[in-house]
Amino acid sequence: MATDITDTAHAVEAAAVMRLLRARPRLLALGEPTHGEDTLLDLRNELFRQLVEQEGYRTIAIESDCMMGLVVDDHVTSGVGTLDEVMQQGFSHGWGTSAANRELVRWMRAYNEGRPASERLRFAGFDGPLEITGAASPRQALTALHSYLAAQVDTDLLPCTGESLDRLLGTDDRWTNPAAMMDPAQSVGQSAEAGELRLLADDLVALLDAQTPHLLAETPRDDWDRVRLYGRTATGLLRYHYWMADTSPARMTRLCALRDVMMAHNLLAVAARGPALIHAHNSHLQREKSTMQMWEGPVEWWSAGALVSAQLGEEYAFVATALGTIRHQGVDIPPPDTVEGLLYALPEDRCVIDAPRLATALGETRPAPRVSPYFGYSPLDPAHLAGNDGIVFVKDVPQI
Repeated sequence: MATDITDTAHAVEAAAVMRLLRARPRLLALGEPTHGEDTLLDLRNELFRQLVEQEGYRTIAIESDCMMGLVVDDHVTSGVGTLDEVMQQGFSHGWGTSAANRELVRWMRAYNEGRPASERLRFAGFDGPLEITGAASPRQALTALHSYLAAQVDTDLLPCTGESLDRLLGTDDRWTNPAAMMDPAQSVGQSAEAGELRLLADDLVALLDAQTPHLLAETPRDDWDRVRLYGRTATGLLRYHYWMADTSPARMTRLCALRDVMMAHNLLAVAARGPALIHAHNSHLQREKSTMQMWEGPVEWWSAGALVSAQLGEEYAFVATALGTIRHQGVDIPPPDTVEGLLYALPEDRCVIDAPRLATALGETRPAPRVSPYFGYSPLDPAHLAGNDGIVFVKDVPQI
C-alpha cells in the first residue's frame, strides 16, 4: 500500500495530542490494545505528567476497581497508607504488580506534597468491582452507603437497618462463587434476598438524592461524591448479579453491556470533577460497539466510550494506541497492507497520528484487518479509523 502518511505523524507529546482536537476535552481517553505491558504504561505516565504540567489536568482514571481505587486516591491526596500497601490493596486485575503503576502512584504523591487541596492530583478506578469471571459482593458499597446516611439523616427515613442488610447479604462467598459465570443456576442474583436488596439499594440512593442539600451542607463535597460512588456501585453490582442468574441467549451480551454502563457512569462522575486522562483497553473507550467471541458465541454491546461520547460530545476525545510487535507474545512485524503495517514503515519508534487525516489519505483503499496470533492483543479495526481522534503508535514493545 503506497499511501504517504509521513505528514500525519508527530512526536508523542501532550501538545501534539491536543493539536488534533478542536478544544481541550474534559475526558481525554487513551486506549491500549493489550494489557500488562509497562512500556505502554510508561508512555501513559509521561503523557499524564505533561497534561498536568501543560494543560491543567488533575485526574487520571484507569481500568481498575472503582472501590479499590479509593485507597490509591487517599494515598496520593493525603498520604494514607504506605506505597506497598496501596499497590496491594488499591488495584484490581493484578495491576498493582506493575512497576509503571507504582511509579505513577509515587509521582502523584510527591507532586501533591505541600499543595492545597484544589491543586492536588486525583486518582480513580472506573471499572466496577468485577471481572469477566465473576463479580464482588455488594456488601462493601451497600453498607458504606447505609452507614453514611444513618449518620446524617433521621432514622425514620432509612428504608432498613444495618442489621437487615447484613442478614439479606449473607456470606460474601455466596456472591463471589466462580461457578456462577458459567452456570446461571449457581448465582444468587435472582434469589428473594437479592431482590429485596435491589429495592433497598434503590431506596437508599433515592434518599441520598433527596437529601443532597442537607448532606452537602453537613459533609465535604468529596464525601458526598464518594457516597454517590457507593450508590452507583451497589445498584450496579446487584443488577449485574441479577443478570448473572439469567438463562436467556442475551445473558452475556447484557453482562458485557452492564459492565460498560458502570464504567460510563463512573467516567461521567470523573468528568464532573474537571479534565481527566482516562486509560483502559481500546475496546472500552472506542466510540463504536465492542465485540467479543465468548463461549456462548459472539456478543456485541456499546462501549463505555461510546456511551460517554454520546453525552459529552466534543468534551470526550479518544486516542487509540496501536503497536507493531510484541515479540515475547509471538506478535511479529505486521503485514504491510494493515494499518499497523503502514505505521510500522514510518521512521519513528513512537508517533502520534491524526486518525481522521489518515482515513482521508487512505480514501477507498481500506487496509486489511490484522490477525493477532496472541489472544491478549487486539489490532486496530480499519473500519474504526475515522472514529478515532488520534492514534499513538509504538513500533516495538520489548519484554521488561
